[in-house]
Amino acid sequence: MGQDSLEQLNIRVVDREGEEQSVPWQPGESLMEALRDNGLPVLASCGGVCACATCHVYIDESLRSSLGTRSECEHELLSAADGFQPEVSRLSCQIPYDENLNGITVTLPCD
Repeated sequence: MGQDSLEQLNIRVVDREGEEQSVPWQPGESLMEALRDNGLPVLASCGGVCACATCHVYIDESLRSSLGTRSECEHELLSAADGFQPEVSRLSCQIPYDENLNGITVTLPCD
């Protein structure tokens, strides 16, 4: 399927205050870009190259297998991050757009 046939997805985001909102996710974007570009407080200091942990999010544990395993670099960064939870912590820059993720819930960890 070519990128032209991909459609915008919707993500449910629980922000740091516990408020939930729906955010669009465009084809070609990483999850980090969708969050950052829609005004959520995702710093993304490294620009999405897996060199920091400022795009740390919690993903529902039921999605863990569909997202694949973390790279060694992602695991090292996350394990040193405040609020690291082994079962649900991911770097949002490492999650590419995927039609199967429509409607997922992403939670921003508290600072």
